[in-house]
Amino acid sequence: MAKHNETGKQGEEMAAKFLSEKGFIVLCQNWHYGKGEIDIIAKKDNKIVFVEVKTRESNVFGEPETFVTRKKQRQIIKTANAYLTSKNIELESRFDVVSVILGKNNFEIHHLEEAFYPLA
Repeated sequence: MAKHNETGKQGEEMAAKFLSEKGFIVLCQNWHYGKGEIDIIAKKDNKIVFVEVKTRESNVFGEPETFVTRKKQRQIIKTANAYLTSKNIELESRFDVVSVILGKNNFEIHHLEEAFYPLA
């Protein structure tokens, strides 16, 4: 596995643990539909939360969450709609971003709730 894939996988595992510790119930990870993928799908407070995880080894080029482009958001929204339809879920949902910065001897996790919204 390529180094960036290993870094991403490690960040997703850390994010899932972090969310669980905050009271989220992780329903699944790496859910695919067509070309789309949702890193983490969780439930909290009777809401379905779709989470995009961005992991970097530093923030020298900017905070990881700034790399969730509008194009990526549209793909996540499309994939989230497919998930809700396929599971026949009618709960309110939201889109969060968790950024993970893996330092040599430490790490930082930032959780942005309601990081973006579907456009009407």
